[in-house]
Parts: sequence; structure tokens; C-alpha cells
Amino acid sequence: MRHPILTALAALLLALGLSGTANAGPFEDADAALAAHRRGDYATALRLWRPLADQGYASAQSILGLMYSAGQGVKQDYGQAVKWSRLAADQGDAIAQRNLGIMYGAGRGVKQDHVQAVKWYRLAADQGNADAQVDLGAMYGNGRGVKQDYGQAVKWFRLAADQGDANAQRNLGIMYANGQGVKQDHVLAMTWYRLAADQKLASAQFNLAVMYDNGRGVPQDHVQAAKWFRLAADQGNARAQSNLGLMYRTGQGVPQDHVQAVKWYRLAADQGLTSAQFFLGAMYLNGQGVPQDSVQAVKWFRLAADQGDTAAQLGLGIMYDNGAGVAQDHVQAHKWFNLAGAGGSENGRNNRDRVAKSMTPAQIAEAQRLVREWQPKLAQ
Repeated sequence: MRHPILTALAALLLALGLSGTANAGPFEDADAALAAHRRGDYATALRLWRPLADQGYASAQSILGLMYSAGQGVKQDYGQAVKWSRLAADQGDAIAQRNLGIMYGAGRGVKQDHVQAVKWYRLAADQGNADAQVDLGAMYGNGRGVKQDYGQAVKWFRLAADQGDANAQRNLGIMYANGQGVKQDHVLAMTWYRLAADQKLASAQFNLAVMYDNGRGVPQDHVQAAKWFRLAADQGNARAQSNLGLMYRTGQGVPQDHVQAVKWYRLAADQGLTSAQFFLGAMYLNGQGVPQDSVQAVKWFRLAADQGDTAAQLGLGIMYDNGAGVAQDHVQAHKWFNLAGAGGSENGRNNRDRVAKSMTPAQIAEAQRLVREWQPKLAQ
């Protein structure tokens, strides 16, 4: 999809041409504003757009809304973004309507209101704006501002996907993979994932890799899975990085290489992905791809455990139970085993009961208090 400002500019130039002013000042101002925007001189671009916006050109008003929203050439100001977007949206500008939908959906410059977000997304989507069609499909899929309706979600995703929108193609692939709004069809899911992946959408590359890895909609092929995981991982997709780490650790689709496994786990772990943090901790604990280091193992287990990862909570409990990388502490061990058990880990429950046998009633009460007060932390 084209950049919204460039799309708005095309509409503005058309409006200027139709008004017979294509060779006059407004056209020249628009051309100069575009040149300034392209070279990153947003302050100059904003100064040139504003007179056109003041004259009532909807596309110029839309551009101002986008620039205030992004903080380009001016201090970010969602109130001003809403003001200019609304002026353009009321004139029927699809880009401004979509931007206004975003503002209502996120509560930026206005009180959050998903019903209003749906209203503005729909107005833009009805004009064929693919981004708005994707947004509207997502609102139907999630049941925000409208009753959840997978059939409607599929309808809007398909309209955008047929225009070549990569996000819509990926979303349509998900609907086919899950059988939501359509009959489950992994082959069609693969088709849509591939179209989006070929446009270099990292999330679609990840989904395509998962299909190859699991043999859904295509014969199982770990080499192809590794290829697509790598393409997504190189773009910074944390889940792809973690899965590529797993493939290097196990030697599936790539030669086994624990150093490479650690590399990819670390990249994903640094983004806060709990499964990668747990596996990186395990690599340190076992001395695979890195020198054995129980302190580092505890560090990574704790980061994941604090976010609610059950496997990491179990691992951290074991470290406290054994005094590995941390001072032995049965109260802490009981706490983490208990949390893991509450998350569905039978091993967590069994270890909690085992360690409780060597604890005093006061220690057990303290551990239980810690569990009651525990709250998951958000990834940094």
C-alpha cells in the first residue's frame, strides 16, 4: 500500500487540477511540500500544507492530521490531529476517515469509542480504502464496536486482500487456518499467507513457516520452515527468532548449532518473548552454546516467570529449591512452584507439595502470601 501522505497528495493534486489552479500557487506549494516531506524537512512541509488546508482542501487537511498524529514537523498533538482529520473526513476524505477511526479506537485526542471507530472505518472502507477495510475486518473479528461476526471480518479482509493488501492477505489466511467465517482450509490459508509473505510481511512469513513446520496445507518441510522463519527473524519478528533458535537447537531444517540457537533465542528474549527467555535460560543452565552459568539461567527464568510463563516459573522454583544460581530458599521455591501449578503445571503442583514437607507452617503461609500478592509484569 502507498504511504497515506503520498495518497493524499495525489488526491490534492487532482483537486487542484480540476479546479483550474494546477499552474498557480497552490499546485506549486503542494509540489514543494512534497519535496520537503521526502527529504525529511517536515517543518517546511507543514508550513506549506497549512495554507492549503486553511483553504479547505480536504487532502491537505488530511495530511495535517497525519503529521500532527506522527509529530512530523510539529510537536505531536492528537487533539490537532483529530481536528484536521475531522475537517477532511467530513468532506469525505477516506484517509482522514480511517485516521479518525484510529484515533477513536486508541483514544488519542478523543475519548476511546470503538463504535465511533467502526463508523469512520466503515465510511473509508466503503470508498475502497484497503487499510480501513482491514481495520473494519479486525473490529468484526474482535467484536469491538460491533457484534463479533467472523463472516463480516472475512468479507472486509477479502476486499482488501483482493487489492493486494498484505495484512489483509495474512488475516484472511488466519481465518482459513482457523475456520473462522469460512470453512477451514489449510491449502487456502497457505495461499494467502504466501501472497503476503512474498510482499515481505514478517508476520505472514512466520505463519507460512509454521505451516511448513507442521505440514498443514503443504507437505511437512523443515528446510522451508527454516527459510521462512529466517526471513521473518531477519526483520525482527520475535516469534520467528525463537522458532529459528529451536530449529538450530534440535537440528531440524538446519545443521544443529547451539551457538546459533543462543543467538536467535537472545534476539527474541531481548524483545520480551517469554518462551525465548525460558529457552535461553535453559541453554545457560545446560551450558549449550554458552558456558554453563546458573546465575544467567536464573536471570532469564525470572524475566519470563515474572510475566507468567509457567515453564519458567517451574524452572525458577527448581533453581531456588536447589540453590543453583541463587541462594537456596524454600519459601521462594514454594511460591514459584505454586504459581506454575496454578498455571496448569502438574510438575509445579507436585514440587510444591514436595518442598512443603520440609517447610514450617509459617514458611508455607509466607509463600502463600507471596503468591496472593504476585502480579505479572509487562515485558519491557
